[in-house]
Amino acid sequence: MTEKEKMLNGELYNAEDKNLKDERIKCKLLCQKYNSLAYDKFEERKSLIKQILGKVGNKYFIEQPFICDYGYNIEIGENFYSNHNLTILDCAKVTFGENVFLGPNCSFYTAEHPLDVETRNKGFEYAKQIKIGNNVWIGGSVTILSGVTVGDNVVIGAGSVVTDDIDDNCVVAGVPAKFIKFVGK
Repeated sequence: MTEKEKMLNGELYNAEDKNLKDERIKCKLLCQKYNSLAYDKFEERKSLIKQILGKVGNKYFIEQPFICDYGYNIEIGENFYSNHNLTILDCAKVTFGENVFLGPNCSFYTAEHPLDVETRNKGFEYAKQIKIGNNVWIGGSVTILSGVTVGDNVVIGAGSVVTDDIDDNCVVAGVPAKFIKFVGK
């Protein structure tokens, strides 16, 4: 099994693998190109996002700068908007549903590192997917960690760190994010 196959299967893999490094370099060069385009080059920006991401809807907008590791593991649904400084470490799949809005400085981290120092120092890691449902509003400076699923109709308060799954129809906030109330109540 290749290191990429291990990565995509959520198994321990060597992030220093040459093929994975080459894929990250390719993606980061595309992100760099995207981030250096003039703001008003909307068609060129849209075209580059289609080259970077694995799947996009028809209506989406990602403010610059945007950074990710591989790109092909990211899927965004229809009517997606991200404010400035979106960072996605997409060693595993990161899926955004429809009508998802992100505040500035949001981060999504699928990568995890072994607690064993010797294994970690050799460049080994693993990754768990992140899923974001439909009709989700994520406030500024929110961090969502690996393995998290966010349900539909969710609001996540600014500055939150999401470490656990979030049920549908909830408002959560804090570090770590905790249930505040149901949406609409």
